[in-house]
Amino acid sequence: MDVKSIGVIGAGQMGNGIAHVLALAEYDVLLNDVNQDALNSAMATIEGNMTRQASRGKITDEEMQVALKRITTTLELPELGQTDLVIEAATEREAIKQAIFEDLQPHLQPHTILTSNTSSISITRLASRTDRPERFMGFHFMNPVPVMQLVELIRGIATDEETFKTCKAVVDRLGKTAASAEDFPAFIVNRILMPMINEAVYTLYEGVGSVQSIDQSMKLGANHPMGPLELADFIGLDTCLAIMNVLHEGLADTKYRPCPLLTKYVEAGWLGRKTERGFYDYRGEVPVPTR
Repeated sequence: MDVKSIGVIGAGQMGNGIAHVLALAEYDVLLNDVNQDALNSAMATIEGNMTRQASRGKITDEEMQVALKRITTTLELPELGQTDLVIEAATEREAIKQAIFEDLQPHLQPHTILTSNTSSISITRLASRTDRPERFMGFHFMNPVPVMQLVELIRGIATDEETFKTCKAVVDRLGKTAASAEDFPAFIVNRILMPMINEAVYTLYEGVGSVQSIDQSMKLGANHPMGPLELADFIGLDTCLAIMNVLHEGLADTKYRPCPLLTKYVEAGWLGRKTERGFYDYRGEVPVPTR
């Protein structure tokens, strides 16, 4: 199928990044959110990020202006039913995602492909609640979307080959690389990454090292561009906890038990950069460790 128009559900950090790269790849994008302020903020973020790309010579000013005109925003979810492909990038909670697909379903065209940007939830289970499990799959972008090269494509048990090939063609057109993953909890990247972050939190919890020493050790000792606790703050501690819970419940293995300290930070509302406090305090000019 030749995809011309793509609907993106959710105008947050992932949604606006997805809309950004789709528009630059000359897709017509319909960006949806339940909040007008979120849509306004998303468009401002997209324009700011494209301006930065233009200043570095990655895109031209003309390409930026054309791409921005390709993005339309809407508060009305049913309007996305007229697109060829829908990418859901809402909050990482299964009940919310299921409700979105249920509300959208009566308005879909017969050929529309549904996808989810979920980082850990079962694609097979999400697909089973729709009228088109064969035209449903996981479309997992990495954060930040305009920078990261990988997209995980996850087939549910019913996903057909045409759907996979159509989504793979979209990834290719974006100039990104697709990794095909099986539908098991957290897929590939987060199946490996999140337990590492969780183990770093345990290392802090048990007093083996401080926030600074743990991050410094992994940056200088393992050549990681960001320390695991710094990365957790960037991702969002609530998202990290949600994925660890999916791993723990889905695989029933105690090695995936979320660290109590990670749970405590989330309970405190210290979710990382987005709340200005996590393993670091971001309210000053320089991030300061909170432990």
